[in-house]
Amino acid sequence: MSTPDVRLAEFAARNHGTFSTTHARLLGFTDDLIEHRLAAGRWTALYLNSYRLAGVPPTWQGDLLAACWAGGFRAVASHRSSAALWGLPGGRTMPAEITTPRWLRARHPSVDVHETMAVEGVDLASVDGIPATSVERTLLDLAAVSGDRTVELALDAAERRRLTTAAAVRATLMRLAKPGRRGVRRLRRVLDLYAPEKGMSESEAERLLVRVLRENGLPAPVLQHSIHNGSTFVARVDAAYVDLKIAIEYDSYEHHTGRLALVRDSARRNRLVSLGWAPITATAADLRNGGFVLTAAIRATARLAS
Repeated sequence: MSTPDVRLAEFAARNHGTFSTTHARLLGFTDDLIEHRLAAGRWTALYLNSYRLAGVPPTWQGDLLAACWAGGFRAVASHRSSAALWGLPGGRTMPAEITTPRWLRARHPSVDVHETMAVEGVDLASVDGIPATSVERTLLDLAAVSGDRTVELALDAAERRRLTTAAAVRATLMRLAKPGRRGVRRLRRVLDLYAPEKGMSESEAERLLVRVLRENGLPAPVLQHSIHNGSTFVARVDAAYVDLKIAIEYDSYEHHTGRLALVRDSARRNRLVSLGWAPITATAADLRNGGFVLTAAIRATARLAS
């Protein structure tokens, strides 16, 4: 028969090296044994009634799971912590951020706690063994603590990875929206400006490009537009104003450096020009500085095309 220590080690191995007082008791530890393990340094206290086995390397996932256990059986990772679990822009690993119906324990400086009763079963998920909010609920909560650009990038990343759809996010928004709820207005604004019918971006840079153009008064371009010469494929450009034959390419140093890349890009650009398209390059600097020069170039090209 296995001992409580063996059973606890097996449990901790499945849960990022962490466990709670409740788990220890269920696995056979008495209060005296718990005190002895802590005094002997075999367990490391993380939060009230949450521990990590000594010798197990600390991870942010383990600390987050321990924070959830400290918050009670209905506590879940949320907001920026949940975004980090889902791998979305706007996520952060520290401090741990959780949502619970009621936080009854002493506050801890490394845990941000949100209290609410408005969490339904459909809003819950498990990511890497950690209780968390669903992608849709995470986006709503992220909108309560982040700016429009971050929320838009997170929404775009979630759609690109097929974690959710804009329609599903809007349905969650409609279900949970009420006067005074933080994040509702921002997420609604982002969804109203979001244009999936224009095509799906393939990177955060492309989504930022769309946002910069829109903030400067230009309509959203078509993303990932394929250009053909009759039935022959010529190129797929990052963004395009199709009616004006303006092709916008994001210049990534990662993919556009070296002699071979220069020759390839020049030949591609020449093919586009031969078909009457006007190629315009967008850079990381354009996205950082507001895109004023970029949009001015697009407007000047549009005037020539009209």
